[in-house]
Amino acid sequence: MTVHVTPLQIDTKIGHRVSIVSTIVNDGPRASGLIAHLNVLSVRPGVYVDPEDWSSHRTRYLRPLRAGERLVLAWPVSSVNRGSIGIYVTVLRPGGKAPATSPVVRLEVADRRTLDSGGILPLALAVPGALALLALVVRLRRQ
Repeated sequence: MTVHVTPLQIDTKIGHRVSIVSTIVNDGPRASGLIAHLNVLSVRPGVYVDPEDWSSHRTRYLRPLRAGERLVLAWPVSSVNRGSIGIYVTVLRPGGKAPATSPVVRLEVADRRTLDSGGILPLALAVPGALALLALVVRLRRQ
């Protein structure tokens, strides 16, 4: 069993979605009971990565593969943390055989600088504006 992934390097920003494609090649006899799993980790210490945040579909139970057959899987991934992230695909085989693991995809995630993070800007401007308008109306009524 061999596992390939593409691309091997991705530069993106926090909040963007990317797709990693794995190709699983059965270079042995017919194989069944295969499980493919997407793994996500930080390649630098001190950065916490929760793989569930990066991809909600990280485990796939594969159909049997004939000898020489290839299976292509797309893995959608959300960029959650900034930093250097390693992503790889592992295929587990039944019977205690060693898993097949892909090369590591290097995901470089940059901060996404935005004035309106998460749509909060209108609210952040409207609340103080509404309070100032209310104070003005109250003051004018008292005169």
